[in-house]
Amino acid sequence: GRITRFVDSSKPSEFKKTINKKTRAVYAETIGNPKLDVPDFEKIAQIAHDAGIPFVVDNTVGVGLTRPIEHGADITVMSATKYIGGHGTSIGGVIVDSGKFNWNNGKFPEFTDPDKSYHGIKYWDSFGDFPGLGNVAFIFKTRVQLLRDLGPALSPFNAFLFLQGLETLPLRQRKHSANALKVANFLEAHPLVKWVNYPGLKSHPSHKLATKYLKGNYGGLVGFGIKGGLEAGKKFIESVKLLSHLANIGDAKTLVIHPASTTHQQLTREEQAATGVTEDYVRLSVGIEDPEDIIADIGQALRASAKS
Repeated sequence: GRITRFVDSSKPSEFKKTINKKTRAVYAETIGNPKLDVPDFEKIAQIAHDAGIPFVVDNTVGVGLTRPIEHGADITVMSATKYIGGHGTSIGGVIVDSGKFNWNNGKFPEFTDPDKSYHGIKYWDSFGDFPGLGNVAFIFKTRVQLLRDLGPALSPFNAFLFLQGLETLPLRQRKHSANALKVANFLEAHPLVKWVNYPGLKSHPSHKLATKYLKGNYGGLVGFGIKGGLEAGKKFIESVKLLSHLANIGDAKTLVIHPASTTHQQLTREEQAATGVTEDYVRLSVGIEDPEDIIADIGQALRASAKS
């Protein structure tokens, strides 16, 4: 088995301090959820590669906005359920292998030793430099061994829906981002809002990195702190009319959730805070509706949350 150790992804030095001789991968998100922070991919990639381990990036929120492999990632993973599908109708995921990582560096015997479960094949010897494809050792092992053993096979109909979603992904992501920025600006000026967390705002700690890596489109997730804390957050959720109270993200329609009372309620206060969740935190997955309609619904729900 493997032990997962968490670090503050906004501080590349913490990755370096945490890596030891047993570390086998470094993992980060393009836009952290629910923290909405953007890491410095190039610095983290260099730290991982200096240690001889792959840098894996979850690009679920940033799909269509950035290409982590161009910034040093060796592997990217995505939940296709979110922005790729775009309508919350299917469950699936994507793994993209850059083909750049050297699995023959002595740290990964599962690639260099015979796989007894698959006719004794050595993945690096057979697929480290495959004619016409190059280094496909990781993705081949993933397909023939891990897919077989773990069983995450995609249904044909879900695959069809994801392919349909990909056709409009760039258009939707630009609209998600444009709408989210308008919503964030509205919230930042609202008297019933304590703080706003959106990488497109100049006030956001990751704004410069987000601008560098996301090229002006900052994604559809917005977090904010509602005055009145936990009870106000619950009342806000109960008062929305256009917005949908769902735990998913990346839907064409705007979704809202109060994590402290739902998805993160079983964590301690300290554990919640470490993930970026506080009692006043409300997360929006901003959709592609008319932004004036989204803002109007948020406005009336904020007013309702302030009533006793």
